[in-house]
Amino acid sequence: MIAASPMPASGQGRFELPPLAAYVHIPWCVRKCPYCDFNSHAAGPELPEEAYVAALLADLRADLEHVQERRLSSIFFGGGTPSLFSAKALAAIVDGLERLVGFAEDIEITLEANPGTFEQAKFRDYRQLGINRLSIGVQSFQADKLKALGRIHDGDEAIRAADMARAAGFDNFNLDLMHGLPDQSLEDALSDLRIAIAQQPTHLSWYQLTLEPNTVFWSQPPQLPEDDILWDIQEAGQALLGEHGYRQYETSAYAQPGGQARHNLNYWTFGDFLGIGAGAHAKLSHADGRILRSWKTRLPKDYLDPGKAFRAGEKQLTADELPFEFLMNVLRLTDGVPAMLFTQRTGLALDVLAKPRRDAEARGLLSADPARLVATPKGQLFLNDLLQSFLP
Repeated sequence: MIAASPMPASGQGRFELPPLAAYVHIPWCVRKCPYCDFNSHAAGPELPEEAYVAALLADLRADLEHVQERRLSSIFFGGGTPSLFSAKALAAIVDGLERLVGFAEDIEITLEANPGTFEQAKFRDYRQLGINRLSIGVQSFQADKLKALGRIHDGDEAIRAADMARAAGFDNFNLDLMHGLPDQSLEDALSDLRIAIAQQPTHLSWYQLTLEPNTVFWSQPPQLPEDDILWDIQEAGQALLGEHGYRQYETSAYAQPGGQARHNLNYWTFGDFLGIGAGAHAKLSHADGRILRSWKTRLPKDYLDPGKAFRAGEKQLTADELPFEFLMNVLRLTDGVPAMLFTQRTGLALDVLAKPRRDAEARGLLSADPARLVATPKGQLFLNDLLQSFLP
């Protein structure tokens, strides 16, 4: 149990409103992948673009009280498959966010896209409307692995997607890649990484497939590699990424210099974000020190029902919960954060962490640097064990 103090320790500063981002959820996919536990639904023959855009903007207007004169530092269109939406629909959403909230001068706007040729044809239109970063869901370049994952593109389409992104003016894009796939060998995994690196993305999200509840893979699990192979893949893959200039800055994120995802860094430094769209979540701070987590109506048909509220629920984080909530995010960063950020983001004194911090340091999971909160290499490997120290 962490005894919470309402006031910061001397010299640690005080609570500050953090930067504000926006997450926009587009819940439709061509079809649901068997490993996916996100709020995504198979699209019908026609998407209700116009009605959904109108609902998103109405949802946003209802949340404007939480903006508190801040401008958006980043926007992330996630899903689902946001690239199923037309450039016209996305432009209406971007325009609405700018008009109702306002943009920082250097705003980062990311769109998740699938490598199918239909999406590629729209990349130039996306760039022209102000989207300046793509996150392309490749997962693998190998036909048998893509089939096992239920993906609808092939490896050649994934490579062409990267080429098209660059040709359309996206000099900043991410490739999403999985490892630990069904029947995957070390060489299979490294081959995927080599092909991805050859596309010269500024950012690579490289993470292990996990079996999540409420998915097809959970109820019908495929044959995954043994732990020894998974460990070999992790070690060899990280070495390969490092050799090509991709520095790991978060648990599953690697970037060229200057290529870190600013939107995700906002999450991991306990920044604020509006969440609009079916099932979207938000984290919102207020000048009086309250910090809320909220979530929207999950099913698209309910979200589009004018008789139902957009917001499905909200919870104010208590002083006891804040240390874990803060550290669950920041300790994913390989360099951690300045210790004073804890007070700035939570309003709590740093000394509320003193005992669990000492315990984690004694176990070799947390760095003993008093000026930073950062996991040791061992702590990064056993992050869940490290976080247990800070549970309320």
